[in-house]
Amino acid sequence: MLTFVLRRCALLVVVLFGVSLLTFAVAHLAPGDPARLIAGPQASAEAVAHVRRDLGLDAPLWRQYALYAGRLARLDLGQSNVSGKPVLREIAARAPASLELMGSGLILALALGTPLGVWAALKRGGLADRGVGALAVAGAAMPAFWLGLMLILLFYRELAWFPASGRFTGAPPPAVTGLMTLDALLAGDPRAFETACAHLALPTLSIALLDLGLVARLVRNQMLGVLDAEYIRTARATGLPEGRVIVDHALRNALSPMITVVAASLATMLYGSVSVETVFGWPGAGQYVVESIFSMDFPVIMGFAVVTSAVYVVVNLLADLLYAAVDPRVRARGV
Repeated sequence: MLTFVLRRCALLVVVLFGVSLLTFAVAHLAPGDPARLIAGPQASAEAVAHVRRDLGLDAPLWRQYALYAGRLARLDLGQSNVSGKPVLREIAARAPASLELMGSGLILALALGTPLGVWAALKRGGLADRGVGALAVAGAAMPAFWLGLMLILLFYRELAWFPASGRFTGAPPPAVTGLMTLDALLAGDPRAFETACAHLALPTLSIALLDLGLVARLVRNQMLGVLDAEYIRTARATGLPEGRVIVDHALRNALSPMITVVAASLATMLYGSVSVETVFGWPGAGQYVVESIFSMDFPVIMGFAVVTSAVYVVVNLLADLLYAAVDPRVRARGV
């Protein structure tokens, strides 16, 4: 197990090194001059040169990268060119909103996708099975921003069931965790909880629908492998009700690979939330980086890319370790 952990940690370092190289290269290949942006359009050439020198942009590329990598090693993502505040602090301040959205979307996708996958497996080759397959393809192909706009048109404009944007209306509950729904519960304010849930509903549904088909398809494939196992036939032969056979025996054993599914879904939502937050005006890290792209705030863009890539890699590392803990065959292979 120790060898497995060390190998995964070494891969983590290699991946993060590659991410730092890629973000550094993209920032320097992108059009625009951050020194000119900070100095202002009316600044003289001398003022722009002074800003460029202060930022270290006049140094050779290898030295700029060495300084950049050194700051990353100290968890220093630099300062925003627009606000002048540390990028890590700016992202961390908006992270609870993104985490609340992604967590709600993941729970909804699993809650709906798991029974759909079981149903498709039990109706293998039938209409339900083909419908789940079509749902998986549609979820993979559907743009997140388009889906969000359609939900707004239906549930806000036509039905007026939910608000179209924002995270809360009125005075929010006292911030304890940063998660609006949980803070409302901690404050004992049911009206605030209802308001927070209403604002969360459409963005959560948009996030969940993107991964719903994928979760259902993967559960279906795992169930198909389990339903043909010898112990399932034995359980049925003993006269157990079909519901107990499916839930207690088939589904329980089919869900162990879902650890990887959850990790993959979190990664998908991490990037998909950028579009969803922008469409719904959700004040999370995704909307923040979109605003930074329009203002050419390169430290924020690079910092967001590093943070999301690190989260993606760490989540998959934890999923691998957890999967190895529950399945000795993975530890034995050491892959």
